[in-house]
Amino acid sequence: MTLTELRYIVTLAREQHFGHAAERCFVSQPTLSIAVKKLEEELGIALFERSKNSVRVTPTGERIVQQAQKVLEQADTIKDLAQQGKDQLCSPLRVGAIYTIGPYLFPHLVPEVQRLAPQMPLYIEENFTETLRGKIRNGDLDAIIVALPFSEPDVLTRPLYDEPFMMLLPRKHPWASQETIDSQRLDETELLMLGEGHCFRDHVLESCPTLSQAMHQRHQLTEGSSLETIRMMVASGLGTSVLPQSAVQGHYQSDLVVVRPFQMPQPMRTVAIAWRASFPRPKAIDVLIESLSRCQLASSDESA
Repeated sequence: MTLTELRYIVTLAREQHFGHAAERCFVSQPTLSIAVKKLEEELGIALFERSKNSVRVTPTGERIVQQAQKVLEQADTIKDLAQQGKDQLCSPLRVGAIYTIGPYLFPHLVPEVQRLAPQMPLYIEENFTETLRGKIRNGDLDAIIVALPFSEPDVLTRPLYDEPFMMLLPRKHPWASQETIDSQRLDETELLMLGEGHCFRDHVLESCPTLSQAMHQRHQLTEGSSLETIRMMVASGLGTSVLPQSAVQGHYQSDLVVVRPFQMPQPMRTVAIAWRASFPRPKAIDVLIESLSRCQLASSDESA
């Protein structure tokens, strides 16, 4: 049993396709197939169910793959420990963020990180919370930026800031003349929302309990795939929407829409950073947190 064989079965379990797994491992498909079969023979058990069109992990194989992932992480930790004394800020940091944070945060975060750690480039990714959860657990990402609540075994979280929600309205909407909007009246307007899977959608529904009931009564809700798409639909007069503050500061400049704050208490979300407790580059996480803090300070100055 070798680390290479363990890496093959972890990748195969993830891809569920021999060809794709071989590409990810930079080997030929026969090489990967032979190595997997050799490991199965050594263990005396089938790790995968094979058919013409699919590859599935067996129940026992799934437990073995999970343990193999841990072994690979520990092997990577050994490599990092062997290089202690070298700069922790000299290699890329892999950072993920949910779709409603990434587009508005990353343009500010990248230059801040470059100022503090010019030798540490960022690999960045946007995705759903549940997808990011799996990637931080599997080691595909080093840190993720999400909205609370978020909990995962052996993963540390640190709140960064609270972000209020704002109301986006067509300029001719009756509420456009109001200075503030009552969040408990959201069920009275045609609201455009993100589709299921976006945690921001859940936060909006939580801010107005009557909204969920209204949605069921209407049997139809206009949804958008991104906040940018929703903004365009609001500008066209199709309806109204709720956006996080970061998505309206300096982004949605248009004569066709107006932005209004909510009445107190304002609906909001808490943005947090999460990383594995075993991550061997704590200085890199410190730089990331400091950079995120500077981004938030700069955002506060702009809104003042």
